[in-house]
Amino acid sequence: MYAELKQKILAASADLGIDKIGFTTAAPFTEMAASLQAQKAAGHTSGFEHQVLAERLYPDKIFEQPQSIIAIALAYPSKIQQQVPRNRKQRRGNFARASWGEDYHFILRDKMQQLVAFIKANTATEARFKPMVDTGELSDVAVAQRAGLGFIGRNGLLITEEFGSFVYLGEIITNIPFAPDTPVENQCGTCTRCVDYCPPQALLGDGRLNAQRCLSYQTQTKGAMAEEFRPLIRSVIYGCDICQLVCPFNRGKDEHRHTRMEPKIEEATPVLQSMLTLSNKEFKQRFGRLAGSWRGKKPLQRNAIIALANVKDRTAVPILLEVIENDPRPMIRATAVWAVAMLARHNEAQLKTFLREHQGKENDPEVQQALLAAITKLSTSVANDQS
Repeated sequence: MYAELKQKILAASADLGIDKIGFTTAAPFTEMAASLQAQKAAGHTSGFEHQVLAERLYPDKIFEQPQSIIAIALAYPSKIQQQVPRNRKQRRGNFARASWGEDYHFILRDKMQQLVAFIKANTATEARFKPMVDTGELSDVAVAQRAGLGFIGRNGLLITEEFGSFVYLGEIITNIPFAPDTPVENQCGTCTRCVDYCPPQALLGDGRLNAQRCLSYQTQTKGAMAEEFRPLIRSVIYGCDICQLVCPFNRGKDEHRHTRMEPKIEEATPVLQSMLTLSNKEFKQRFGRLAGSWRGKKPLQRNAIIALANVKDRTAVPILLEVIENDPRPMIRATAVWAVAMLARHNEAQLKTFLREHQGKENDPEVQQALLAAITKLSTSVANDQS
């Protein structure tokens, strides 16, 4: 009975727009317990994870009498098909590929709702379901690996044979006892490219990472970004793709199967200077449909300021001075002060005068500290030129 239903689901999944589907048991994920506890003890977690450990390990803690878990994957693009405009006076930033197009949470939820509706229409069982995407209790990659969709690479991402790691994952717990598929074992072999190319050395090499050092995490924090990480994000204003781009399993992978995932140039690669003056309404209109908008405009504006310094866009100095003068948020003002100092040429007397005058107006200690550091940097440059 359930074997026949499983075959119907497999046959229908492509018509539903599901690129990969697999089944596993609802047995506990106890093999993860020691690793999760060690990561938390080491301070390697991001804080975005579900906080109740038992609910991450035991499906029966979050679903009454679970029998199976259905895992699905949707492939997303790795390249923008249109030509991105290039203009040195309008330098662009980048959203990571997982934030291109419409927020994947909505796309996956829609697909899982369609799948649940199909299953209900094809079984007489009193079936129950709990769909989850990313923010659910279970580990998406652990479920997908055990359900045979792919293996977990050294970078902690699920790597599929057909699409590499450019996939969104979701899972559905159910009380239907489907036969499980065969898990996929790690195939990284001796390759350590993701570990070697990670700029802040966040990857531990065994599928785990120090999330506090991950550049994707750094772009999503709400406070000031530590200066150590600022040059490492380059022109990225949300997320990080480096460990995916260097992975041999991703070579040549670029799927355009879902129109809702197609990136728009002005969303995926926005002009950096245009980011700095957005109102809340304008931000929601321009970026509200992206997964990368979930933390709001403040972190993205901070990242855009850092990116302007990284790409050495000196045409941004006037707008950065306006930010220092007028923006009500101390962290944004402090980041703009740092960027102005990074962009300043030697003997920038006018800039130093501006910063010194602003010292007398500024009340926030974070901004005052940034002003002092910037003035010191400019003064050191002048002294070096005169020596």
